Amino acid sequence: MLRFLAQRLLALIPVLLVVAVIVFLILRLTPGDPAAVIAGNSATNEDIERIREQLGLTKPILVQFWIWFSGVLKGDLGFSFFQNKPVIELIAQRIEPTLSLAAGTLVLAVLIAVPLGTLAAWRMGGWLDRLLSGFSVAGFSVPVFVIGYVLIYIFSIKLQWLPVQGYRRLFGPGSQGAGAWAYQLVLPWVSLATIYVALIARVTRASVSEALTEDYIRTARAKGLKESTVLLRHALANAAVPIATVIGIGVALLIGGVVVTETVYAIPGLGSLTVDAVLNRDFPVIQGVVLFFSVLYVLVNLAVDVSYLFLDPRIRY
Repeated sequence: MLRFLAQRLLALIPVLLVVAVIVFLILRLTPGDPAAVIAGNSATNEDIERIREQLGLTKPILVQFWIWFSGVLKGDLGFSFFQNKPVIELIAQRIEPTLSLAAGTLVLAVLIAVPLGTLAAWRMGGWLDRLLSGFSVAGFSVPVFVIGYVLIYIFSIKLQWLPVQGYRRLFGPGSQGAGAWAYQLVLPWVSLATIYVALIARVTRASVSEALTEDYIRTARAKGLKESTVLLRHALANAAVPIATVIGIGVALLIGGVVVTETVYAIPGLGSLTVDAVLNRDFPVIQGVVLFFSVLYVLVNLAVDVSYLFLDPRIRY
């Protein structure tokens, strides 16, 4: 197992290198000049050229990439063009809201989707199964920002049960405790979890329904085991690997949804930081955030691969 972990961690290096190169080139080759944005509409060509010189944008692309990448190897992601702060400091300031939103969404989605998909497979063709099928289609069809605005209209404006926007910190200065933190995130969690629940529940239903047709299920029932034991300890346990796989794959969907959800609910996380950086053509910030999300995604998938060893003893690396 340790050898497997070492191999996967070493494989992380070329993956992140490719991601860094692609992001760097795409940002540099797309239209738009951050120097012109910084200078403003009334700036002259000389002003813009002077700012480009200060930002190092007049150097060849390969030189710019090497300067940035050599800094990354030292733990330096560069400085923001607009905020004039280290990118790593900006990420550290925004990481708590993003991780709170993503982790809470993941937990909520798994707690709802896995039981829902298991029961739908157990009563295949019943009302719950048909309801899940309709919910899955709706969950994938409706954009997360539409879900967010509908929930805001119902629960914040009409019923006035939950806050519309904002974020209350869980740790550090200004923290009002876990209750205030969770209360502020209820609507963002539900909005983002809707799509994730649709994905996980659908796969859970398919995996468990397939497991229920196996011979060992008939043997377990023939032994007189309780139906709940057959369903949980035999069917669901043997369907755990594909469920864990789709949870890991869905993290990519979750990362994209975080950006939209933070914008809808005005959450000061990495998503909103990315949107502002894209609008301002703040190259170092975009590169730093994309690199952070890439590392996070690879580590999550590594954790999913390791979980196979515990979910299915037959798997060996």
